[in-house]
Amino acid sequence: MGAEDKGKLRVGVILAGMSSERNISLASGRNMYDNLDPEKYIAIPIFLDAEGRLWEINYDLTREDNPADIAARLEKEARRIYYEDLKSMVDFVLLGLHGKYGEDGCMQGLLELLGIPYSGSGVLASALGMDKYMQRKVLRAAGVDVPKHIAVTEEEWRSDPEQVARRIEQEIGYPCICKPSREGCTHGTHLVRGPEDLPEAMDSDSDDLIQRGALKFDRLVLFEELIQGMEFTCGVIGNDYPAAFLPTETIKKGCLLTEDEKFIQGEGDNITPARLPEETIKEIQEVVVRAYKALGLKVCARIDGIIEGEYLDEDTFRPKGRIVILEPNTLPGMTMSSCIFHQAAEAGMDSMEFIDKIIELSLEAHRTKKGPL
Repeated sequence: MGAEDKGKLRVGVILAGMSSERNISLASGRNMYDNLDPEKYIAIPIFLDAEGRLWEINYDLTREDNPADIAARLEKEARRIYYEDLKSMVDFVLLGLHGKYGEDGCMQGLLELLGIPYSGSGVLASALGMDKYMQRKVLRAAGVDVPKHIAVTEEEWRSDPEQVARRIEQEIGYPCICKPSREGCTHGTHLVRGPEDLPEAMDSDSDDLIQRGALKFDRLVLFEELIQGMEFTCGVIGNDYPAAFLPTETIKKGCLLTEDEKFIQGEGDNITPARLPEETIKEIQEVVVRAYKALGLKVCARIDGIIEGEYLDEDTFRPKGRIVILEPNTLPGMTMSSCIFHQAAEAGMDSMEFIDKIIELSLEAHRTKKGPL
């Protein structure tokens, strides 16, 4: 460390990871790495490979778009980091991870044991944020509207698929949405028009992660009501006194919002703020803050939902009053085109200032905690 780096916080940016969302995680982590203020931080890019190993990578490797291409170069161009040595390298970890083993409390628990402060929510809140079935129990108890749904285990499906089909018809109705309880990026999520769609929705071996069966991702699958309306996503920032950003209207080309529409520049049609009356915007903000508090979220999260209603034409939406929370994203997408940056900009923060605020709030949360965050 040179004299010019004295007093700067060493920030390890962990990216890629072990989940099906590693490609998006790589893009999120790279964008955060690029937006760390060099006057305040020493940025250290850290690649989490598919086997759970950590590697310090160079700048050139961060420019790769495919985690597999980086993995092929690790042995020659990167330095292996053992977990117990991480604390001697970094003062803080900025998590660019999404999905299982990164966003679900696993990495948070490891960092707690190592005594390293990290960005985002703690162990329990992260686990709840990833598990749609359990989070909805908490949200419903807090008076937050969630989709009407049932949970089906792999054992139930294998032993009596006809009974599962009847149960869906009786308790949810067709058409409905099928999704794994713990997965993101719409992977394994299907529109089920009737019982004939169930085998593919549950068991498809498709190479397309969205078309792959829900049981390929989890042993617990949710079937939920299909709600007609406007999908929105709304960032919330803060610890004890969180505040909501202006929500974004997420316009999908088909029935389901795809991974590309969410994260690839030019693919999605996202409008910030959402084209809604001011009073409806405020209602959404109140609901997402209530959900954030109920789940014990910290620092920053993005909460997805639907406001029931109908589009009168391409540009005019008429809300009908029901605001339904679909799920939180405890480590929201941070790619160059992610909605959270648009919302932060509406609040007066550019990308570098927003990342700086996340680090500030994270350090505050860890400084005041008693036990794990």
